[in-house]
Amino acid sequence: MENQNPTNEINSREKVTKPQSDSLDKTKAASDGKKTSNTLDKPVSSSLINQDSPAIPKKTVKPPKLEDKPFKEFISNYLIPGLKASIEDKGTVVNEIKLIEGKRPVVGGNCWMVFCELSDERKFWLCFMKDIITSDKTILLAESNSDPSIVESFLIDEKKITLPLLISRVLQRLNGQKWIGVN
Repeated sequence: MENQNPTNEINSREKVTKPQSDSLDKTKAASDGKKTSNTLDKPVSSSLINQDSPAIPKKTVKPPKLEDKPFKEFISNYLIPGLKASIEDKGTVVNEIKLIEGKRPVVGGNCWMVFCELSDERKFWLCFMKDIITSDKTILLAESNSDPSIVESFLIDEKKITLPLLISRVLQRLNGQKWIGVN
């Protein structure tokens, strides 16, 4: 079968017949200033559109997460006060809590430690191997003014370390020793 042009297609080289010319005249007449539903109004000016539309607000810069703050600032300003308040809310007196850098008890090695002394001469050390909250951590526990008798890895399986996680897991560990709360 040969490719042929459809019969209703108009060849531009042929003469325009009267019925075709009438349809062209109607289109021309519609575009001569008469508005029809098929024509679109041109915007008067683009400056009017810009005045009416609200300015697109720039994205606000989010403050850094607590956990992204420098180590000493995070520990001193957020972890220690939060931990102290949480322990005291459970009914246990916190005699002393502070951040120190020094030799880790029992195991040795230099590290950063949150040292806490509770009532009844109970003590714990939350040790960070480096000055980063995501570094390896251990917790040491000591009763009645003795050397620490329990040394455990702390939060070893957690990929994301947050302030609430640190506080809740320390409380969980202390509760396991029956040091806080009503047991």
